[in-house]
Amino acid sequence: MLAELRISGLGVIDEASAELDPGFTVLTGETGAGKTMVVTSLHLLGGARADAKRVRAGTERATVEGRFSFDGASDSLRSEVTELLETSGAEEDSDGSVIAVRTVARDGRSRAYLGGRSVPAGVLGRFTGSLLTVHGQNDQLRLLKSDQQRAALDRFAGDSITPLLAAYRNARAEWRRLSQELYERTTRSRELAQEVDRLKFGLNEIDAVDPQPAEDEAIAAEVRRLSDLDSLRGAAIEALAAVAGTDELSGGTEGPASALELLGRARNSLEGAEDPVLRELGPRLRDALALVGDLGAELSAYLDDLPSDPGALEGLLNRQADLKLLTRKYAADVDGVIEWARNARERLDSIDVSAEALTELGRAVTTAAGELAERSVKLSAARRRAAVALSKAVSAELAGLAMGRAKLDVSVGAVAADPQAEGAIEIESGWYVPGPYGIDDVEFRLAAHPGAEPMPLAKSASGGELSRVMLALEVVLAGGDGAATMVFDEVDAGVGGRAAIEIGRRLARLARTHQVIVVTHLPQVAAFADTHLVVDKTDQPGGSIVSGVRTLSPDDRVAELARMLAGMGDSDTGRAHAEELLAVAEQERQSLAA
Repeated sequence: MLAELRISGLGVIDEASAELDPGFTVLTGETGAGKTMVVTSLHLLGGARADAKRVRAGTERATVEGRFSFDGASDSLRSEVTELLETSGAEEDSDGSVIAVRTVARDGRSRAYLGGRSVPAGVLGRFTGSLLTVHGQNDQLRLLKSDQQRAALDRFAGDSITPLLAAYRNARAEWRRLSQELYERTTRSRELAQEVDRLKFGLNEIDAVDPQPAEDEAIAAEVRRLSDLDSLRGAAIEALAAVAGTDELSGGTEGPASALELLGRARNSLEGAEDPVLRELGPRLRDALALVGDLGAELSAYLDDLPSDPGALEGLLNRQADLKLLTRKYAADVDGVIEWARNARERLDSIDVSAEALTELGRAVTTAAGELAERSVKLSAARRRAAVALSKAVSAELAGLAMGRAKLDVSVGAVAADPQAEGAIEIESGWYVPGPYGIDDVEFRLAAHPGAEPMPLAKSASGGELSRVMLALEVVLAGGDGAATMVFDEVDAGVGGRAAIEIGRRLARLARTHQVIVVTHLPQVAAFADTHLVVDKTDQPGGSIVSGVRTLSPDDRVAELARMLAGMGDSDTGRAHAEELLAVAEQERQSLAA
């Protein structure tokens, strides 16, 4: 729930704060006092687009701060919030609440903060999306649109629709993929044939060379080695002569004593010594002789491995030239050329333009269309079942909202398409174009009385009736998560009298499971609130207006309701009427709690 709200520099509000309680909170005030700015602040916390025109004159920026508490939240909601906080680096406050902040500068720049960390406005919107729902008069207008009515029906159906819709979307995605592939192969056959020729030419050229992984690097190293062959051979011969003597190379020609010969003399001298200290050095000399012997053997092997063919270097240079031709055309190195060839073979397999391949792909498209049609039928059937239940539930709520015997009829149909229309498939006995949410056209229709023909909401519902239909929907759709906050901005517009009493009663009932905040001008609705906030405005020198929010005491609440009833908060008659209205509402609240 929203535990606290602070606003500064927003519209007519200079500084305002309010601690919000669970249950039903009502917000009233005179026209122009700034009630709309309170709703605007909640929209900003919801990640809505910032409007620099809302920044109060003479103020550098507008700031909205909300503190959210999770007492009574479900495990799933708590887990969702915790995951979002961890991924964004945000932290909970010491009492477990989370503070969300949105600022709007005069130059239009906006900043969002969550749990002490700067975050994108979209992240702030994701955080508040499951915690805060704002319903205004614009939402009533959106309710007239078919897609919003379909969304409301799916929300009501819940788990009976969600898996079916997911399966439908998967089937639609596969059908669209295959259909697009068939279209490309059929309409772009010449381009695809040219692409096939290019790929085959490249593969033939690569296969003729047959490059091996990292071969270009190995050849480059070998070329460098062979280019310096004489100096390498000379260094090895000189080293071998120093280690093993010239006999190994010259067949016994006398020369300087080798390391092996000198080490052998040293060993003989030590072994014949009488001093035990010198004799202890003998084993170490034997180890040195073995090590030098191994070194001589390795040098000999190195010399044997050096190429003696004068054409070896030329062969490597020719191979290197062949590889460079490939790397100039297909990739930066040999490994990239090999990868290009692998991708080219996969592409060739996927663009087979033979008649057999097209026939097989056509059959796959037909099969996918049949699967999509089956999923569409199941989805439509589930929606029709849910539509019956939703119609009954909302109609029952409307009866309690002083709409007599009015009935909401939820119609689920589909708009047939021409068989030749793009994207049309055959579903049962007709042709339809499957959209992202199915083929269904959902329409809410209102019948004023049992004998009346149901008419679309846009044609049959007045502003007051539309407000009550939306409220009835919210009551029906409301879940049981007590952490959710629902805000209604003048949902009672266009109604009064008994209908206003019924709206207040329904809002009070909704507040049993949700935190409900309502901006209203009707005293009948305000009387049902658990907490009453008022937005006061004060005229300042120079013609400016400053507004603030305060919580009303019981006596002040009577005066505010009297003002709303008769425009005279000090009138004895108005106060008496207000007290009577509060008493009736209190009895109703107690009956709801029972």
